[in-house]
Amino acid sequence: MTKDVADAIRERRSIRRFTSDEIPDATLSRLLEAACLAPSAGNRQPWFFYVVKNQDLRRNLAEAAFGQQFLAEAPVVIVICAEPARSAARYGERGAELYCLQDTAAAAQNLMLMAAGLGLATCWVGAFDEEAVCKVLDISSGFRPVVMVPVGYSNLAEPPKAPARRSLTEVVKVMD
Repeated sequence: MTKDVADAIRERRSIRRFTSDEIPDATLSRLLEAACLAPSAGNRQPWFFYVVKNQDLRRNLAEAAFGQQFLAEAPVVIVICAEPARSAARYGERGAELYCLQDTAAAAQNLMLMAAGLGLATCWVGAFDEEAVCKVLDISSGFRPVVMVPVGYSNLAEPPKAPARRSLTEVVKVMD
């Protein structure tokens, strides 16, 4: 059952313990479609997704992520890459160095919120050796891995409590 988007935003947590239950291909398609609906500068859509189900590849990705073994335990890891040249074609250096990363981050967030809405667990993994990830997945030089998202069903009895957040008064300045 799909949750309301506000509930998915409030309830989404970083989960690092997964069951071994497979994720149906139709569910993975829904996650990827949500990612592809993210906004992007000039509608360039500078992203590419590697859906990694293979156990050996997931183990190698865990090693490339400095030993974060939960990547190997999740039934699927989605490696989201940016394509800097696609953004640069329209926006030059700023497109290659910033916009493609922003756009890819928006795609990752959409994917993770859809996963939360479908009752799946995810975790944003940004700590990894880019070159090692490229080698593991034979990623072409035109793509840059930005985030790895393990996807699965949580193996926790209860979801983690919400972490403390900064107050709006701390992070917002209204300019009338």
